[in-house]
Amino acid sequence: MKLLLKILVSSLAVFFSAYILPGVYLDGFPTAVLVAVVLGLLNAFLKPLLILLTIPVTIFSFGLFLLVINAFLILIVDQLLAGFSVSGFWSALFFSIIVTLVTAFLEALAGKKEEKRN
Repeated sequence: MKLLLKILVSSLAVFFSAYILPGVYLDGFPTAVLVAVVLGLLNAFLKPLLILLTIPVTIFSFGLFLLVINAFLILIVDQLLAGFSVSGFWSALFFSIIVTLVTAFLEALAGKKEEKRN
């Protein structure tokens, strides 16, 4: 159940971010769900490898290079899915920042509602 809630929250964040950013195109909410799932899989399997390979750059940039890795992963999702497109690196970077912020906000809201039930 938590996995479905996490996918729904991520999908809403992707949908909202694509709506407000001019350089990001999304076909509809089903595509947002696919983007969230593929991005989650890339974050789970590819991102740790990329972080490991770029440790010196990440340390030298005080962790800001992780934003570049996130943008790179979004550009990979752009290439994998037909109904999702990002116009370039900067759009991918801003998209990743907004998705992260919206996801954190929505998860905080969901966490507060869950605490009230218990």
